[in-house]
Amino acid sequence: MVNGKAELTREDYCDGLGDCLPVCPTGAITFEERDAPAYDEAAVLAVKEKSPASVPAQGCPGLQMNMFRRETTVVPAPGKTAPQESQLAQWPVQIKLVPVNAPYFNGAKLLIAADCTAYAYGSFQKDFICGHITLIGCPKLDDVDYTEKLTQIIANNNIKSVTIVRMEVPCCGGMENAAKKALQTSGKFIPWNVVTISTDGKIL
Repeated sequence: MVNGKAELTREDYCDGLGDCLPVCPTGAITFEERDAPAYDEAAVLAVKEKSPASVPAQGCPGLQMNMFRRETTVVPAPGKTAPQESQLAQWPVQIKLVPVNAPYFNGAKLLIAADCTAYAYGSFQKDFICGHITLIGCPKLDDVDYTEKLTQIIANNNIKSVTIVRMEVPCCGGMENAAKKALQTSGKFIPWNVVTISTDGKIL
């Protein structure tokens, strides 16, 4: 209800103070009345199908697949410290987001790592990511079994080796178990190893 009426009419205008006036004193609002054709649902749907707005979105930018070429490390000038270059070879890296088939899997040395390992172990980039295609995840936080997806990745691509890096905490066993089952289920004989990192950042 506005001004005691069910809805505003062309005679009702607001003066900005909550009081409705019969006409706009500045002429800022006018109405134009004209006949309009009856609603045609089929015509509306046809226009929507042709509209660019109806084209499906390309998805989250974080899902865009990328490969990175890493140049040879540049020797710093005397007295200077070389910046630490990323060794990451591809994007995305999350197991849940990575595609099952991708060019970077061809001939890849696969690194399957628990999220926390990169923070706990100081030389993670140099000792593990370098030269590998990296997949990371946390079975506890993601609340998912990675076995099926890892099996598809290993079975459908030319994977050369698999390195599993996990934390010493029990919940990280889900990552190791999923990777091992994936290797077994894939039907392939691929060299693999497991590295366990302690919570204080040491290789056990």
